[in-house]
Amino acid sequence: MQGDRPNKHDGRGIEEIPVVTIDDMNLKNETSHDTPTEDSAAVRIRSSRYLRMNVSLGVLAIIAFVAALYLARDFIVPLLIGILASYTLTPLVNWLKACYVPRPLGAALVLGVILGGLFWIAYSLHDDAVAMIKNLPETTRRMRQNLSDTRGGPTALQNMREAAKQLEGAAADAGVKQGALIVVAPLPKEPSSWLSDYLLALSTPMITVIGQSVVVLILTYFLLAAGAHFRRKLIGLVGPSIAKQKEAVRILDEINVQIQLYLLTMLVSNVLIGVGTWLAFGAMGMEQAGIWGVISGVLSFVPYLGPASVAGASGIAAFLQFGSPLHALAVTGVSLLVTGIVGLIFMPWLQSKFAHVNMAVIFIALLFFGWLWGIWGVLLGAPLVAIIKVICDRVDSLRPIGALLGR
Repeated sequence: MQGDRPNKHDGRGIEEIPVVTIDDMNLKNETSHDTPTEDSAAVRIRSSRYLRMNVSLGVLAIIAFVAALYLARDFIVPLLIGILASYTLTPLVNWLKACYVPRPLGAALVLGVILGGLFWIAYSLHDDAVAMIKNLPETTRRMRQNLSDTRGGPTALQNMREAAKQLEGAAADAGVKQGALIVVAPLPKEPSSWLSDYLLALSTPMITVIGQSVVVLILTYFLLAAGAHFRRKLIGLVGPSIAKQKEAVRILDEINVQIQLYLLTMLVSNVLIGVGTWLAFGAMGMEQAGIWGVISGVLSFVPYLGPASVAGASGIAAFLQFGSPLHALAVTGVSLLVTGIVGLIFMPWLQSKFAHVNMAVIFIALLFFGWLWGIWGVLLGAPLVAIIKVICDRVDSLRPIGALLGR
């Protein structure tokens, strides 16, 4: 053998056993301990990088999605309204189909009856609406006068205006006396109609709303006439497995039934709130009671904020009309009473049929969609949250989100 490590074969060709020294054992132990430590540190660094990258991509994706919702609001809002309207009216079209009415004809009949009813309501309330718009300046003036009387004298702004007028008059008198300044008063212009100016300012938004309403009407008709066509296409995307297709059919049927019942119940309850407010305010002698009924029914789609706004506004209108705080309180109480009675009738049934939605989530959704889409977002916020929760509760992979939205 040579040195510390003998040759594998000696001169006679006989294989020798290799000799392992203590230094070799220490070197192997150090290598075996150092390599896993370095590998685990590298893995942790890569994992943290991947985590930061995924979080950054998720945040960017959310920002891009919200920006797309905002930029495409002129397309998305009519689309959502059309889809919700088709879900709401599908039970009526199905009932007509059960009565041997073809589905396209049934959809046309349902939409025709609804449009006829809306036109009749608009024609009946036309005079009240015009009178309410014409009375807005006088109502504003009376409100300011009442606030000024309540404060016990003119406000600081009114004092400043009066002082400015007196200074202008003094300067004009001084200029005329010295002959250095001649003030020529402009010819009086014929006062323009406040209503005409207001309607002219609203002409462009009204044209936009009319155009979007036509789009919503056409989309709703095609969705109602198509029926379960899109659902069959969606089931076909699941795959050839019969078991998966049956499960998809069951989930879609449950989701459709829940959404249809929810929207139809909300529509019926809001119509009852509007009619009840109309009758109650008319019995109390309120002016434009029909307009208040329509406003109450529409704003009831906004939970809590809508009825509270109607109650406060109607109380102010009653105070300006009757001049009595008792009448104002009575009108406010009646408005809240009508909403409460309808809520006591329908809300227990809704809560027994549908999952509870956290009220904080609904309020956040109202703020978010209101900021995103304006008044349409406020009206669509609560139904969208309820529909999302119904879908999440019936899809296994989305149940954690449904639990987060629930109470």
